[in-house]
Amino acid sequence: MQDKPKLADLLNQDNFRQIENIFRKHFQFSIETRDFRVRQISDLCSSNCHPEFCKLVLANPTCKKKCTNQRKQSLKIAIETGQSYISICHAGIVLVCVPLMDKDRPLGGMYFGKCLWSPVTDAMVDDIRKKFSNTKINTKALIKSLSKLPVVQGRQIHQSAEFLFDLLYELCKFDARTIRWRQQRSQQQAKIGEFIHEKKKLGTDWQYPLKSEQELLGKVKIGDRTGAKEILNSILGTILFHNPGDLGILKARLLELLSILSRAAVEGGVNIDTMLEKNLAYVNKIMQINNQSDLCAWISTALNEFIELVYSNQDAKKMTQIRPAINYIDANFDKQITLTEIAKMSFLSVSRLAHIFKEQMGITIIDYLTHVRIERAKQLLLATDQNCTEICFQVGYNNQSYFTRTFKDIVGMTPRQFRSSNQRSEKISIPT
Repeated sequence: MQDKPKLADLLNQDNFRQIENIFRKHFQFSIETRDFRVRQISDLCSSNCHPEFCKLVLANPTCKKKCTNQRKQSLKIAIETGQSYISICHAGIVLVCVPLMDKDRPLGGMYFGKCLWSPVTDAMVDDIRKKFSNTKINTKALIKSLSKLPVVQGRQIHQSAEFLFDLLYELCKFDARTIRWRQQRSQQQAKIGEFIHEKKKLGTDWQYPLKSEQELLGKVKIGDRTGAKEILNSILGTILFHNPGDLGILKARLLELLSILSRAAVEGGVNIDTMLEKNLAYVNKIMQINNQSDLCAWISTALNEFIELVYSNQDAKKMTQIRPAINYIDANFDKQITLTEIAKMSFLSVSRLAHIFKEQMGITIIDYLTHVRIERAKQLLLATDQNCTEICFQVGYNNQSYFTRTFKDIVGMTPRQFRSSNQRSEKISIPT
């Protein structure tokens, strides 16, 4: 039986030089490559992969061991999350690890960074003295070499990490399905975590989001992938907020969601037999999974596939025609826009746009505009101290009485009543 190929067998020197040249051209970082056991592969490292600061630290056996352990931990997290991991090493400088995987097999990682987030300060120098006071390292030389490290802003570090990740998997031809799955799962859990954090701030009572299910159904029918994902993550966040760690309840809710998604896809034009077959496959998959993160990621995958089926089966031309109108409303709801202006963005007559819009969205253009404005008003009522008159004008109305009446018709209470019944002590920032 042949041994599985090692990283050095899959990533040859020619590929590495190509990756190094492109990466240096854009970000001027050197690269250090290590295998899965965190052993450095000299042939796949830049000639200056260790700056003077690192050489001084690595010369000490105890510090070298700390560096190795830090790289092990960084690689472990990067592989588990499916994305680059950025940290501050034990010596106080930036270290970035880009995971290398082929299918589901970890191969190793590429490390870079070895820079500073900000210029050297007295506090930073004092910290270096304390950290290395019990070692035989020449702290004067170490501090001098610290000042020679490049200072790179956090945003550029993140950009370079994403760039190297994409560059590696494109040029090396690794099978990236598993690591992309882990990346997707990690990003989704972060979104759900943000939602749960907001729920805790609001301190609201538990209520299953039936209204969100209806909105999700509408997004699937029109093939709005981004909007559908946001709603799905909010539903998952609500479930996990109320039943943390209860996989049984999570599975039961996900099976309900699968039925809703299937129905939405059928209403969006997908053949019912095709949908039943797909749905059965996902039901079986969900029943086999016993991990919260994977369960959430699989329902998201099902959502993507159902929307793709909707795209391929519905009248794509009609959706293309009304999407500019939807985008225009979403971007300009706070202004006094007219049907003529909205239709102009879609290169359609008002009557033709109104017909297609109602046919595809299930509501009129005015109803959609009203819904967007009232949802924004609800956000402002809960997240700011602005009075109702200010909010009225900020969401596109120029008459407070009409705004109040419209708000009550849709929400079931006046703006003041809504704010009072949902009041919380801590204000949060909201997107503009």
